[in-house]
Amino acid sequence: MADTKIGVIGGSGIYEIDGLTDAEWTQVDSPWGPPSDAILTGTLDGVPMAFLPRHGRGHVHSPTTVPYRANIDALKRLGVTDVISVSACGSFREEMAPGDFVIVDQFIDRTFAREKSFFGTGCVAHVSVAHPTCPRLSDACETAAREAEITVRRGGTYLAMEGPQFSSLAESKMYRDVWGCDVIGMTNMPEAKLAREAELCYASVAMITDYDSWHPDHGAVEITDIIRTLQGNADKARTLVSRLPFLLGPERLPCPHSCDRALEHAIMTAPEKRDPALLAKLDAVAGRVLQPS
Repeated sequence: MADTKIGVIGGSGIYEIDGLTDAEWTQVDSPWGPPSDAILTGTLDGVPMAFLPRHGRGHVHSPTTVPYRANIDALKRLGVTDVISVSACGSFREEMAPGDFVIVDQFIDRTFAREKSFFGTGCVAHVSVAHPTCPRLSDACETAAREAEITVRRGGTYLAMEGPQFSSLAESKMYRDVWGCDVIGMTNMPEAKLAREAELCYASVAMITDYDSWHPDHGAVEITDIIRTLQGNADKARTLVSRLPFLLGPERLPCPHSCDRALEHAIMTAPEKRDPALLAKLDAVAGRVLQPS
């Protein structure tokens, strides 16, 4: 039995949760560089929580420059056990309308300019991301959304693009009609992959702001429309997040889907061939399996 600590990665406004006690901004040092920002820590309904602004307060990081490795490492160092990603997205489905939420369960990663792993030369590891989100944590997010009377869809494929530009019409049609994607965003990859490497349960709550550029009646994505919808979505997201401590509870059993044991057989490099400098950086992420037996 372990203690639950919920980590929320989201945009501005998502960390402003009514009832958060002992709230303070904490600067966490990471060997992977500075995280996006300080992390707001506190307690809600008896459960410790940590809120990390993905783009930094004031939106200083583009989707490409978000320090994904430092963010996940910092949450792990704080003792976070469960990570909920809250992010804006576009929709490829008529029935998934602006203002709706989607509990994502699959990704297609089209990003190309980001560091995607904590591991590499000197300590090679391979984790499975066949099922990149945690069903137990996704269940809690879905329940919280329905209790808050948010229109939510369970399950969907998220196309992660590099950005920062939005899709061309041809790309949008391909992602929708050929690849069968449901939503599109710029930030859930490599975030989900890194959370799996760090043995953290991860759930993705995608908040729809627009129909991307495929929709014949909506035309190109207009940033003013997105911002207006974002403001309404942020209120809904805060309500959803505020219900998670009660649903998850203060005590945590091992993940039934083995998210917290993802590195059990993942490290391939022989002990005598491992790079001490890289091992030192992996102390939080992989310390459980790298500790001498």
